[in-house]
Amino acid sequence: MNIDASSLIAGLFVSSIGFVLFSYGKKMSRPPQMIGGLVLMVYPYVVQDVLWMLLVGAVLCGLIWFAVQRGY
Repeated sequence: MNIDASSLIAGLFVSSIGFVLFSYGKKMSRPPQMIGGLVLMVYPYVVQDVLWMLLVGAVLCGLIWFAVQRGY
C-alpha cells in the first residue's frame, strides 16, 4: 500500500468532486450524478497510483457528462 502525500491529495480531490456530484444528484433526484458521485468517492481507495487515479476520475467525469447530455 502506497501512502504518500500526492496520493492522499489526489484522492481527496477526486473524492471531493464525487461528494459534490452525489449531493447534487441526491438533491435533484438525478441517478447519473448520484451513481457517478458514489463511484468517484469510493474508487480512490482501490487505485493507489496518482496518475491512474486522475485519469480514471477524468474518464468517469466525462462519462457522467456524456450521460447527462444524452438525457439520462
